[in-house]
Amino acid sequence: MEALAKMIDQACNVGVFEGVETSKNGPMVSHMLYADDALIMEKWNEENVKNVDRMLRVFFMCSGLKINIHKSQLFGLGIGEDESTSMANIIGCKVGRLPFDYLGIKVGANMNRFANWSGVLESIKGRLQSWKSNLLSIGGRLTLIKSVLSSLPVYYLSLYKAPVAIVEAIEKMMRHFLWCGSKEGRGLHWVSWEVVTKPKKVGVGYCKNRIC
Repeated sequence: MEALAKMIDQACNVGVFEGVETSKNGPMVSHMLYADDALIMEKWNEENVKNVDRMLRVFFMCSGLKINIHKSQLFGLGIGEDESTSMANIIGCKVGRLPFDYLGIKVGANMNRFANWSGVLESIKGRLQSWKSNLLSIGGRLTLIKSVLSSLPVYYLSLYKAPVAIVEAIEKMMRHFLWCGSKEGRGLHWVSWEVVTKPKKVGVGYCKNRIC
């Protein structure tokens, strides 16, 4: 993969391949590599697409590693269906459509919509269903909330700002798990959620049989 990256960099340096400008006078981005995935970004024109095809064939001849074209997709942002299909035929890959899932993240979706966060909510529900919460103490449930449930949305939240309704839905599931476990209905909340979520150094403690 390092050799492929160097090949793309060299193609940009000699002017036979043009990446995407992130901003005016900003850095040019041409590719990103993740484990066994390669994401190549380019200015939309036929010569660029042809040179991507050439680079991939040269990379295969030099390394013996062949890109699976049948699993690859070409995305044209703001480009018509016919033109995208024509460009994809040059490489022999499929035409990709937005939104799509990549590395567990929705790309090109309107993340202000509640429905596009369903994957995050389902992952939390799946964890809750797998736990035998009736056998856990409140301390045990609180530990799981802090160490597991609160970390599940972090991947999405590192890229997207969650709608208020999503934050409230996640907190509602956490509150229900803490006070009710797996029971249906409404349980008795002994302490407000604002107190539960406080850092330990500013939380409520007990000292000499009285709250301090």
